[in-house]
Amino acid sequence: MDQTRRVPLSEIYRTFFVIGLFSFGGGLVSWIYRDTVDVRKWMSREDFLPGVALAQVMPGVSSTNCAIYVGQILRGWLGALTAITAMLSAPFLISLAAAWAYKSLLHIPGFQETMIGVAAAAIGMLMRTGVEAARPQIRDISAMAVMIASFLAVGVFRFPLVPVICVMGPISVALAWPSAKAEGAK
Repeated sequence: MDQTRRVPLSEIYRTFFVIGLFSFGGGLVSWIYRDTVDVRKWMSREDFLPGVALAQVMPGVSSTNCAIYVGQILRGWLGALTAITAMLSAPFLISLAAAWAYKSLLHIPGFQETMIGVAAAAIGMLMRTGVEAARPQIRDISAMAVMIASFLAVGVFRFPLVPVICVMGPISVALAWPSAKAEGAK
């Protein structure tokens, strides 16, 4: 970033508000990159990329972590606060409007049944994604065993997710290690 030019907080707010307003389905880190590095030239590629790595290893959503990082680089803690407030304010307002609309629509005949149908479609889409993600692992019996054990632990027996990951992660790595060494030797 050109240290002689301070980005106004109003520009930071407007940029991240628009990003938050149209943030459906992910890909926001690349949008933040495009707006802050390519379009506005607020920072260099070299300044931005460490923030991407940091945003992905920190807890929370990587796009909001990235917004905080960019705001911090541009204007310190006030820039970070401005960026995250802007990025979250549009979705917050949209959620409030959607909740109000939902409450208003509940009395319309058939609306609840429609919402049940929408929920079923969403669950079906999630299941398809899970099946597609699992498909390459079907031939590997140890990977299938870990997937099934994890599903049973969390989905059926209702064990907490974090302890299951802490147990199943090392088991999965240990089971995959011999085949990874064999592939590396080829």
